[in-house]
Amino acid sequence: MYKVDFAQLKSEIQMMEKTDFSMMKAENERLQGEVNKLKQKLREEITRTQAGVRLDMSLEKGRARDEQAQHEIKIRETDAKIEQEISGLRTQMESIKFSILQYMIGTITGTGALILAYLRMFK
Repeated sequence: MYKVDFAQLKSEIQMMEKTDFSMMKAENERLQGEVNKLKQKLREEITRTQAGVRLDMSLEKGRARDEQAQHEIKIRETDAKIEQEISGLRTQMESIKFSILQYMIGTITGTGALILAYLRMFK
């Protein structure tokens, strides 16, 4: 009687172990599937985030290029204004030089005439 009970108990324990093992294996496979799904979601999220960062960087580069182009345009405009002012000043200086030369010639001629008149009067 005890032998039969032990044999039956042994077979029941083996059956329970097989059932537990099967349940653990199924649970392990389910968890493995969930882990794989989470890995895939993580990869997709990383890819999406990287794409967003690339887009942001590209937009920022475009903004920087636009800003640089605007600065260069302003620099060229300022340079043109400076050149224009310098040209105006050169023209003004040439005009002043010419006026001074005219006055000097007039003064020298007048002084020369006075000297000649003085010399004629007192000789």
